[in-house]
Amino acid sequence: MEDTGTTSTEQAEMPFAVVQGAPLTELPHDLYIPPEALEVFLEAFEGPLDLLLYLIKRQNLDILDIPIAEITAQYMRYIELMKELQLELAGEYLLMAAMLAEIKSRMLLPRPAGEGEDEEDPRAELVRRLQEYERYKQAAEDLDALPRLERDLVGVIVEFPDMKQVQKPPSVSLDDILHAFADVMARAEMYTHHMIHREPLSVRERMTIVLDNLRDRDYVEFGELFTVEEGRPGVIVSLLAILELLKESLIDMVQNEINGPIYVKAAA
Repeated sequence: MEDTGTTSTEQAEMPFAVVQGAPLTELPHDLYIPPEALEVFLEAFEGPLDLLLYLIKRQNLDILDIPIAEITAQYMRYIELMKELQLELAGEYLLMAAMLAEIKSRMLLPRPAGEGEDEEDPRAELVRRLQEYERYKQAAEDLDALPRLERDLVGVIVEFPDMKQVQKPPSVSLDDILHAFADVMARAEMYTHHMIHREPLSVRERMTIVLDNLRDRDYVEFGELFTVEEGRPGVIVSLLAILELLKESLIDMVQNEINGPIYVKAAA
């Protein structure tokens, strides 16, 4: 067997971790963690106004009558806490600290005689900004509480299979139609001698006439759609018009019993 001692030594010396650029080849003897390795954020504020509003609400203070000295002290304590936690202070927080210090100094300084009532309260601008920020913050919370798609609601897409409408053939057979038409032809023969001259007949025009006869009527007996006085040409054109309307699904035919009368109605 080959000697694998050298290989084992090389594998043991390979670092299993790199901490701050330094390789570690041995496990630590304890679980000591340096304090700066762990930072805990108890509160998260979106800016100095948010912090100031939090301090005011926590003490149940009146936003219109801010005790500027107390609020300034609390604000500065929080700034010092942020420094101890090694947090990067934004310029807005320091600017707000300077503004609070300025307001505090203006309120401590004596006012000149005769200007006590006319001079504006140094806190007025700060109160206005806090009220405006509170309104926007409340509006944002109200919007966030509304149901949101893909957070509170899940969209559902239902796919329907392709549905094809199949036109059913009429329940009346062609033989029954021809038998009924034969009866119409027999009656038309009786008026053949009344025809004096030939007139051009249009199937499309006769289709319109048939539809007009069926309008606002539930059912019409098949024979009533023919004008036997027109003779053979007229009833043939009427039959062609009826068959064309039936083909285009503009009319329906029904027959309640075998060899019974045929009824026609306009399609729904």
